[in-house]
Amino acid sequence: MKKILVIGATGQIGSELTMRLRSIYGNENVVAGYIKGAEPKGELAESGPSEICDVTDAEAIADVVKKHHIDAIYNLAALLSVVAEGKPRLAWKIGIDGLWNVLEVARENGCSVFTPSSIGSFGPGTPADGTPQDTVQRPRTIYGVSKVTTELISDYYFSKYGVDTRSVRFPGLISYVTPPGGGTTDYAVDIYYSAVKGEKFICPIAPNTYMDMMYMPDALNACVQLMEADPSRLVHRNGFNIASMSFEPNEIYQAIRKFYPDFQMEYQVDALKQSIASSWPNSLDDSCARTEWDWKSAYNLESMTADMIERLKIKLL
Repeated sequence: MKKILVIGATGQIGSELTMRLRSIYGNENVVAGYIKGAEPKGELAESGPSEICDVTDAEAIADVVKKHHIDAIYNLAALLSVVAEGKPRLAWKIGIDGLWNVLEVARENGCSVFTPSSIGSFGPGTPADGTPQDTVQRPRTIYGVSKVTTELISDYYFSKYGVDTRSVRFPGLISYVTPPGGGTTDYAVDIYYSAVKGEKFICPIAPNTYMDMMYMPDALNACVQLMEADPSRLVHRNGFNIASMSFEPNEIYQAIRKFYPDFQMEYQVDALKQSIASSWPNSLDDSCARTEWDWKSAYNLESMTADMIERLKIKLL
């Protein structure tokens, strides 16, 4: 049975991924790694082991790996795109210096490593529609620069040391469980909260700004599926394009209005968020992921909207 460490287990992705992994591999086999001030709570704390595991502290990571006999690390520690622009040095320290620590511990202890990349790894020079797996990556944000570096360093550790590194390029992720915390695509989560609460939504992204998005259940499935994939089939490793849906603000607004006809939205464009969004692809070509490890999403905009609203009504009302 695999023994797994999730670093960043109390974050937006980590909190849900940890519980998904525990449901697959057993509660006792998945360790929730967290930093002081972001301790696990509720079911996340009660269902399985947890350890302080700061990605910037290599010794602490090694101690946890050895204590629990870890053989797979999901490294989710990172600052989100908007937050990173305000704290570029910290974004690098967590995203790159931290990853170096993880990879060194993995090399010394025979662990596989999953560290997600992002659509933010692309830039304005990248083909915007049907963005290929292998193409120009020249981002203009520290978030994007760190994600490109993540892919390259992870590939380096595989080719030089044989560390089993794998990753996906996440689109914007939409979830009803954990509120967003500083991402460019957060509007696509916030809009559902506003609709269910009966509030007008103020959209920070301009009309006709398309971005790839994904419902969290699909994202969690991609993490697990890639890490379980037959390595002999993998031509690429870090990181795979994965796609589910691409939409602009009015399209998600109209999807929600099928459930709330009186729901209102107005635009107040946030300059920073818009500049980041405009530099990202409109849609990704995920054919390599489909070919190399049978990736396929389960949700589209309509099915996601129905599920999000149903779940949020239970949560909020």
